[in-house]
Amino acid sequence: MGRAVRYDGDLLARALRDPASTGSLDAGGWTALIGIARAEQLAGTLAHRLEGVAMPGAVARIMVDARASAAQGRIAALWEAEMARRVLAPLDCPVVLLKGTAFAAAGLSAGVGRSIGDLDILVPRDRIDAVEAALLGAGWEWVKPDPYDDAYYRRWMHELPPLIHRERDRMIDVHHTILPLTARITPDAAALIADSVALGNGLRMLSPADMLVHAAAHLFADGDLAGGMRNLWDIHCLIEQFGTDGLAERASHHGLEAEVHRAARLAHALYDTAIPEAWRTRHRADALYRRRLTARDGWGRPTRPLLRQGFYLRSHWLRMPPAMLARHLWTKWRKGYRPV
Repeated sequence: MGRAVRYDGDLLARALRDPASTGSLDAGGWTALIGIARAEQLAGTLAHRLEGVAMPGAVARIMVDARASAAQGRIAALWEAEMARRVLAPLDCPVVLLKGTAFAAAGLSAGVGRSIGDLDILVPRDRIDAVEAALLGAGWEWVKPDPYDDAYYRRWMHELPPLIHRERDRMIDVHHTILPLTARITPDAAALIADSVALGNGLRMLSPADMLVHAAAHLFADGDLAGGMRNLWDIHCLIEQFGTDGLAERASHHGLEAEVHRAARLAHALYDTAIPEAWRTRHRADALYRRRLTARDGWGRPTRPLLRQGFYLRSHWLRMPPAMLARHLWTKWRKGYRPV
């Protein structure tokens, strides 16, 4: 008997960049591809990419369901954005949609089939109290009642503690910038809002360059790369749609040039994204980032636990100075929190 084929996230990356490559998959390969896509919240995106490609009947039915689920998710996300708009309109302050909801509202290619979770918005910091009061008065309530978490968010984070609507069961994250206040990098939040683009319905989205900067910041300057394949696909789509003219300068303005270049290099490596030749020089750590991004097995389960743990610790190191990090991790540990 031959050795069992071992799959990881590279299988999904290959299918997204070259849908025809799925023609060589056997039953085990299709099972792995679907499992990894679901785990990375890319099932809807994959289904749209594979539309028209020959596949087994059972897989085709799964793809139809994934496209329908993504379409329903898009409707729900846009409705939630409209609900927030109605509540915040009397405040007469800019409300900027972020991430997946912005892509869907603007009809961007990054929004096609995309899984959309929470509603993320950006508002001026000096209006954050008014925005909070308006949302609380309209049915949203706190997800995190813990006093430590509440104080931590308000003092150090780039957003309010998360809120959830008591009737619609949908969450909203209200940002006043795009990285924690304790982070070593401090993007220009005022410029993000000032240069945002009107959507025509009273809401706004970031400029194309700032959307790319935000996506790179979220992936490489803030989190532990969980869900990174979806975020990197966002970056691929944004670069393919808008190009990179002026991107390096905008990234430098926000202090995120290294992160944007890394995002572009890895998008090129995984998805064959078209980027300038000068940006393609690989850095030694890129292979480590790629291994973390693709750390899934053939059932979509997380693999490479030591690498994941290393990136988890790195994410906190980026967010806060060492003494604060030690206190924070010790407090969370005593409260019973353990990273997945």
